[in-house]
Amino acid sequence: MSETLDEFAEKLQEQIFEETKKAYGEAVFHRWLTPRFMGALPNADGKSKVTGKCGDTMEFYLKISGERVEKALFWTDGCGSSTACGSMAAELAQGKSLEEIADINGELILKKLGGLPKEEQHCAFLAAGALQEALRDYFNRQRRDSE
Repeated sequence: MSETLDEFAEKLQEQIFEETKKAYGEAVFHRWLTPRFMGALPNADGKSKVTGKCGDTMEFYLKISGERVEKALFWTDGCGSSTACGSMAAELAQGKSLEEIADINGELILKKLGGLPKEEQHCAFLAAGALQEALRDYFNRQRRDSE
């Protein structure tokens, strides 16, 4: 009997995955299942924690070296769309100059992911906002250290 239940569970999981791919697209689906650049960064040069209107929280951590992002990581307690958007924002930040980071916004994240359903698009703006807050934190720390 447990094999029958296991088979049912496996088929149900496959169906859920296929429906998710149709609704969200391959890029979002894969970043939800296996997000890149997710985690915390001890001794980050810039960090943030932003909670969106939906209740999801996104954190960003930046390690800066020579005016470039050496490493960017994110963490979220949110949904699959928040995870996918945080992952894409962190990927877009890798190796970029501080000026280039300032240009990463919600529209760019949505474009790179291939879009999201309208009710989930706010996740891209949450990720972009958290990234920008981490950059702002870096600049504030630099200013305090130089005073």
